[in-house]
Amino acid sequence: MNTARIECFAGISGDMLLGALIDAGVPADLLQDAAASLGIGAELRVRTVERNGIRAAKVDVLENGRMAEEGAGDVPVAERHDHPHRHDHAHQPLHEKHAHEHRHGRNWPEIRELITGATISEKAKQIAQHAFQLLAEAEGKVHGIPPEQVHFHEVGAVDTITDIVCASVGAAWLARERGVTDWRCSAVNVGSGFVNCAHGRMPVPAPATAELLRGVPTYSAGPAAELTTPTGAAMLRALGCRFDEKTSFTADTIGYGAGSRDPEGFANVLRLSVGTAVATKSELRSFPADHVVVLECALDDATPQVLAHAMELALEQGALDAMAAPVTMKKGRPGTLLTLLCRPEHEDALTRLLFRETTTLGIRRREEERSILEREFVTVETAYGRIRVKIGSAAGEILNVMPEYEDCRRATREHGVPLRAAMEAALAAWGELQRTKA
Repeated sequence: MNTARIECFAGISGDMLLGALIDAGVPADLLQDAAASLGIGAELRVRTVERNGIRAAKVDVLENGRMAEEGAGDVPVAERHDHPHRHDHAHQPLHEKHAHEHRHGRNWPEIRELITGATISEKAKQIAQHAFQLLAEAEGKVHGIPPEQVHFHEVGAVDTITDIVCASVGAAWLARERGVTDWRCSAVNVGSGFVNCAHGRMPVPAPATAELLRGVPTYSAGPAAELTTPTGAAMLRALGCRFDEKTSFTADTIGYGAGSRDPEGFANVLRLSVGTAVATKSELRSFPADHVVVLECALDDATPQVLAHAMELALEQGALDAMAAPVTMKKGRPGTLLTLLCRPEHEDALTRLLFRETTTLGIRRREEERSILEREFVTVETAYGRIRVKIGSAAGEILNVMPEYEDCRRATREHGVPLRAAMEAALAAWGELQRTKA
């Protein structure tokens, strides 16, 4: 299968990934156009540099002709260059009550609108929005606020939005032009020590980075510095990277992206290889597979309110699904079988939630593999506004099309129409879009 493999021996940041994509063949003009389409005054400066003897592409983000990071935050310049990569100050969320009086940052809904309005492919929008959603969720969890309320510093956000959107465009280009359907990654070098950020002195990895890398193999080597930034970690997750070192891989193209600094004796670069991987037994199946953890407990003394509350919290905290089924328990008592489906990195938190929020004294857990469809969102224009349509496909064949419920619900409230009217309008608009493409 056509595979892109990322090697994070010096960590990963947004500018390093952009450089590696360009060095591996993604047209720089394509990414330049993507940056311009955001309408935030962003442009890219691409140059060739050397890092410990390795030639690499270095990408800087400019805002209205100036380095986008130069005015980031109220952190002194000397502190902003304590580590080899460009500081991702855009990732320091400013909840409204904590924001500096003279400047407020963009929040996640505002950034989502910027991405939606950009002149880029739907696949690129999907990757970029997924990355920012992950980033907002991580920052929100660290600071104890909902993701929708997370604010990203206004100046730094130009840097971050451009990095994420352009990297997403590059990944979509590899899928379209090189047939890349599989992303893999080495263990991630996170660095060590402390870094000075807008919120003060933080341990490495920064809290949001650590949250994003839950379940990912990491290690610390090289200079005492922040090697993996929140932007880099979010992109690894949004690309759906698998961390499998055992798969046989043959590289056709290799690209290197450079970090901002050049520490002595340390190659501060990210390597991206594009080629073919030998499919494992599970990968040879008709449908892609996904590993999940199933958590299960039976309750005969929990009220419906307790069960509903626990399920709602579980979905908010990362559960992929939550189910409740009636069962007959010992002594003929009617009870409820509560089942959660989650990714391995969310297992501990959801186990703790079940113990805290329900009356159970024990939880069964097992790992399972499920067949899934590849998912993509397409935004269509209807008489009731923009509605996202979720597309489920396998090997390029569309097998499932469904309007996004939350968008349809919003449309019904705004226009006073039945839910089915909004759903039918979205499906009709999607069908017309397909006929136009044909």
